[in-house]
Amino acid sequence: MLFNLKNLYRITKLTQNSKHLPRHFCRGPPNQMNVCLKGRDLLTLQNYTADELKYLLWVASDLKQRIKDKGEYLPLMQGKSLAMIFEKRSTRTRLSAETGFALLGGHSSFLTKQDIHLGTNESLTDTARVLSSMTNAILARVYKHNDLDLMTKEATIPVINGLSDLYHPLQILADYLTLQEHYGGLNGLTIAWIGDGNNVLHSIMTSAAKLGMHLRIATPKGFEPDLRITKVTEQYSKEYGTRLLLTTDPLEAANGANVLVTDTWISMGQEEEKRRRLKAFQGYQITMQTVQSAASNWTFLHCLPRKPEEVDDEVFYSPRSLVFQEAENRKWTIMAVMVSLLTDYSPQLQMPTF
Repeated sequence: MLFNLKNLYRITKLTQNSKHLPRHFCRGPPNQMNVCLKGRDLLTLQNYTADELKYLLWVASDLKQRIKDKGEYLPLMQGKSLAMIFEKRSTRTRLSAETGFALLGGHSSFLTKQDIHLGTNESLTDTARVLSSMTNAILARVYKHNDLDLMTKEATIPVINGLSDLYHPLQILADYLTLQEHYGGLNGLTIAWIGDGNNVLHSIMTSAAKLGMHLRIATPKGFEPDLRITKVTEQYSKEYGTRLLLTTDPLEAANGANVLVTDTWISMGQEEEKRRRLKAFQGYQITMQTVQSAASNWTFLHCLPRKPEEVDDEVFYSPRSLVFQEAENRKWTIMAVMVSLLTDYSPQLQMPTF
């Protein structure tokens, strides 16, 4: 009898936790791509297939057109709540999540280090279980990616990575939506990353090849991307037939590139390294001299906040800079993630060409 009760408890938990349910649990009408993400976590784009990435971008385009352009009201999150854990401050991640979730009819709760001492006053395990009982999803912006891994094991609701030391998947989805809108497609584009081998770069490296994009990376010696992620990227490049270059020369990386991308050289928590980092990154500022090596249709991306030593004003504020469109698209892509992980929504807009 005890054995049967244990099984009954397990079945009940599985029913409550769609993260452990098979694909056919999705009850909505099948979409053109036959993709179902309901109940999934989003910690890294490495865990998402090419079709799943395209589906998220498709949903983002659909929501943007229906809500922004057509003025439709889509209360897809009505009755749902989002727990937002922020160990690191943010402008775009917070605003995109809060305003996006509200626009969809849901309620978000913003929790800082002063509100919730993650893993200090209360264990990660207990926090994940409590939030699972009160909310429908967790968006966490943390220092250590391992904290997210543990949280997903204990939570019975989707966990979304708002940023960690290893990845920033929400940012890259916004970047790809921006490039999709500007170029009309992603396949065949060449992205040049000029800067630090950081979490933003890691998210590009684990996804660009899946969408048919070539990647050229320039980082100073000692600031290369994580070797484990580099090996995965090399594997993806071979699998999807894309080109990959790693160099220390910014002009070599920019050569023939359609998209020039950089990010801060000094992230939160690295302030003590500022002098050493500024010295190491001399010559890495993106200027009009840099873009002379790029393709004639070059554009520029930066996830913000931007500092002048990373890119000069002439490039940053030029008509080729897509940074503010990119910033807005954080909202539409994070809305797409929440809708895809929490509902059976099927896009109404015709699927874009990728």
